[in-house]
Amino acid sequence: MGAGDRAAEQSRLAAERVARLKRRLDQAERDTKPWDSAAVGEREVADRLSQLIPHGWYLLHDVHWPGRPKANLDHVLVGPGGVVVVDAKNWTGEVRVSSGVLWQGRYSRTQSVEGALAQCAAVTSVLAPPHRRFARPLICMATQPDLFGITSSDVAVAGTDRVVDVVLALPEVLDQQTVVGLYAQLGEQLTQEQDDRMPVARPAVVKPAVGRPDKRVPVQGAPGVKSPAARSGRPAAVRAGSRQLAAGTGGTGTSKAQDAAGGLARLLFLAAFVTFAVYVLPYWGG
Repeated sequence: MGAGDRAAEQSRLAAERVARLKRRLDQAERDTKPWDSAAVGEREVADRLSQLIPHGWYLLHDVHWPGRPKANLDHVLVGPGGVVVVDAKNWTGEVRVSSGVLWQGRYSRTQSVEGALAQCAAVTSVLAPPHRRFARPLICMATQPDLFGITSSDVAVAGTDRVVDVVLALPEVLDQQTVVGLYAQLGEQLTQEQDDRMPVARPAVVKPAVGRPDKRVPVQGAPGVKSPAARSGRPAAVRAGSRQLAAGTGGTGTSKAQDAAGGLARLLFLAAFVTFAVYVLPYWGG
């Protein structure tokens, strides 16, 4: 192969590499656009939901999906109307709810409704049993602001212009103290790192606090709080007996040391007397 042929071959290979790189860049751009669009929709929904704050609602954004370490929940609301798990959507085209079915154009979006139910079930699983019946799902559409409908599985679908009114229309089922307590609990449960090898732990019931949630110090004797004796694994009487035994052992050791010191003194006195009697006393009269 001549020099010209080698140059042509290198040019061909370089052109192929450039073409492959361009295809990869184009694919990466196509893959990124849906995520960017979804992020824009979530931000728009979050801005609209912030209007609930003056009405006693607390908001959590982009938190962990319990039991699925690599999945997130868009928004979780805690307020007088209960706990609302919001799945934000930024769909294009015509979106409607007809005969209890969510549609996007000619396609039913039953899977999205089932996803919203699964998200709500995951949040419900970390709530205390008395509060689980107050959790509900909601799908919020960022690009269909006037939309409202309810699916046959009782999932509300609302656009950004109507979502605040839909949430405020919920009957009041929680007082302010309970709302603050649930918000503190969910804030801890849904923001901590999860291990995909470990099951989701059921949290203890968090007692509602007045004002800002604070860290409670366990009180000995309260239900569910073990005493120091129980934590040590030995009854208090056994532990007290052990202490008394240790004290008794220490007293015996001291007595033995005193006896040994007294015996040594007597031995030294006897040695001095023998020395006096042998070496000094015979010459005492001379």
